[in-house]
Amino acid sequence: MPEFAHVRASRVLVIAGEARRASRGTVKPLCFRGGRSTDRTGRRKPIIRLKGKRMLYCITLRPLFFRASTPKSRIETVMHELFHMSRRFDGTLHAGRRHSVLGKEFPRRLRPLVRRYLKQCPPELLKAFAYTGELRVLQWLERPGHAYVPGTPRVRKVYTEEQLYYGIARMVTPKKPRVSRAPKPRRKEHVEKVRLH
Repeated sequence: MPEFAHVRASRVLVIAGEARRASRGTVKPLCFRGGRSTDRTGRRKPIIRLKGKRMLYCITLRPLFFRASTPKSRIETVMHELFHMSRRFDGTLHAGRRHSVLGKEFPRRLRPLVRRYLKQCPPELLKAFAYTGELRVLQWLERPGHAYVPGTPRVRKVYTEEQLYYGIARMVTPKKPRVSRAPKPRRKEHVEKVRLH
């Protein structure tokens, strides 16, 4: 979709994380404004590098995504997190697409995009999001913090595959409710006439 043409999947890390109230997913920017690693106060962002490539965003899918969502709502969750990303795709979030800025307008802006995508969504993708069973998902063995002050002892500056592992999660997709059918009308019982002598 044109609205998501700026997204580069190879620079987005997707992991499974702990529960956070009613949240199904969250997105974490991995850079400061302008795509920088250091902000004006001197704090630094930890660098996450996988297969030699620096990640710009980390999407965390939470238990409700796996255990209490339909295939369509799972797709909406992913699109929701992508919608937060800056159009510059520089490791920051879009300043105008925060919940604190848009409030109730946020779902009104997102839903038309979700509806339009679901009309063109490949059946095999929808089927993958409808999976029920165990799957292997990346999880943090050691989770990076938000930022750190240079010189702080025992702070990891770079995170790689060594700080991640594949854990087992169970995805449960609700079955479609059965459509109740009207009961078939009873057939009239054939009553034999008995002749009385």
